[in-house]
This record gives sequence, C-alpha cells and structure tokens, in this order.
Amino acid sequence: MASFSRLIRFIPKSTSSSTPLIGEPVDAGLDVGLASYGSKPIEVEVYSGHSVLSPGEKTGKRELVSRLLSPLGREEVGTIRCIGLNYVNHAKEVNQPIPTTPTLFMKPSTALGDPFPAPSTIPKAYVPDDAADYEAEVAIVIGKQAKNISEEEALDYLLGITAANDLSSRGAQFRTSQWSYSKSFDGACPIGPAIVHKDHIKGLADVEIEGELNGKTVQESKLDDLIFSIPKIISFLSQGTTLQPGTIILTGTPAGVGWTASPRVTLGDGDEFRVFVSHGVGTLINKIEEEK
Repeated sequence: MASFSRLIRFIPKSTSSSTPLIGEPVDAGLDVGLASYGSKPIEVEVYSGHSVLSPGEKTGKRELVSRLLSPLGREEVGTIRCIGLNYVNHAKEVNQPIPTTPTLFMKPSTALGDPFPAPSTIPKAYVPDDAADYEAEVAIVIGKQAKNISEEEALDYLLGITAANDLSSRGAQFRTSQWSYSKSFDGACPIGPAIVHKDHIKGLADVEIEGELNGKTVQESKLDDLIFSIPKIISFLSQGTTLQPGTIILTGTPAGVGWTASPRVTLGDGDEFRVFVSHGVGTLINKIEEEK
C-alpha cells in the first residue's frame, strides 16, 4: 500500500531556513498550484523524510506553505528523459507519420524548474527569434531502479505522475537535427505542483491534461491519445539502460502547440502558461520572462 496519495515539496512559513520539507496537503481536493498563485493558505501534513522517493511517515506536525518547489530537486533527477511526438493528434497537426518507435531526447537536471512564483525564462540569446513555445506534458517519476524490464512489469517501477512544461526554443530547435539543445536551457522543464502516487490513479489512460495560455485553453487531451503508453515508454527506456529512482520522463505533448497554430503563437515577456493534470496533480503555473 502506498505511503502517500500525493506529496508536495515546499518551504514552510514557520522558518527562515531554505531547507525544503515534504508533505501531503490536508485538503485532498485543493489544487495547490492555484492556491499558491492566489496566495491562499496551503496546510500540509509534514512527513519525516526529505524526498518524495523516501518520504517516511507522517510526523503529526502541520505547516503552512511559504513557497512551492518542484516535487524533486535537481540533485535527485539525473538526466531528464523526454518522448517526442507521442500523441496521435499532435502527430497529425504537425503532418508527421505516426512513429513506430519512441523518439527520445534529453534535458539536463539544470533544466528543472519550480512552479509559481518561479518564472520560466527565455534565454537572451534567443529572445530575438520570437520562437519560444509551450508543451504541456504529463511527467512520470521512476520509484526504483529499473533495467531491461518488460511492459507487463513496468508499472511496478513507477512512483507517480506530475505536470511539466517542455519549454522549447523553436528557432534553435530547427537549426539542428537534434532537439536537446533547444529544450535544455536553465529552467526549461518546470514540474509540479504535486506528485500523485500511481496507486491512487485507477487508470492512467483516463488522466486528463490541459494547457492554458493567458487564460485560453490551447491544449486538451487524455492519456488515451498516447501513441506509446506509459508501460511501453518505461520498458523501452530501460532496455540496456539503468533508470535510477527519481528519473523524470516527459511523456509527450498533445495537439495545440503554438508553433503550428494558425496564426502562429509564441511566448513572450509577461505571458502566463498553465498545465493542469487531473487526479490531484493540480495546476503548474509559470510566468514567462525574457532574460535581460
């Protein structure tokens, strides 16, 4: 049985220390991302551990959130794996054939970003391109070391899910044949606000994802539109390669990205992008800033 249903990583109001705590929101129905954005109180049952990978037990102590952090720290995630072109409708909108093998690219741990109030920054070298784009994604987190595992046993290695935004600089992306560089800038992979344990999700295919730009819904799907399922992704990435606990895997983005919209939509200074994931994950919110 899971030791938690959902967890957040946060800085508490009761101390000036920058040491994060791990805990479970007291209000099971609270969208902690929206609450944080609205400066509403978020009361948390504190756990004894210091990582969602080994949260320990409830201490009986409660704290109020001062600042939400990504569910895992940069020192925990290693290299972030990302699957490209993994929704049927997204493949159709970019006029690409349905792939028969998952396409992998990677982001460094320095790309990991926090939820609001942390901003998402467009690097100053690429501001003139006017080509920054959003990609709402469901991110999965590996809970124990995995290598050479089958699809049938893959979910045994899954800890839970969270939300992510695969921020992309399209100008840089299409100048090369590889995607990693254009998606690896500092903070280009915000995740959160909560991680929900797999045992509290009856069917992963029913998980809903929505991307919202400046109050307008631009992406909306369920995971039943995935070309490669979560068990397939985990199994595929584990062949010949050890996936360590804490490994984050972005599972792809639904139809509706800005670059292929008509008219084209790009991100700029002052924009706001939100990624909502159902089943308790909540809303990941980031303001866009252009690096000066």
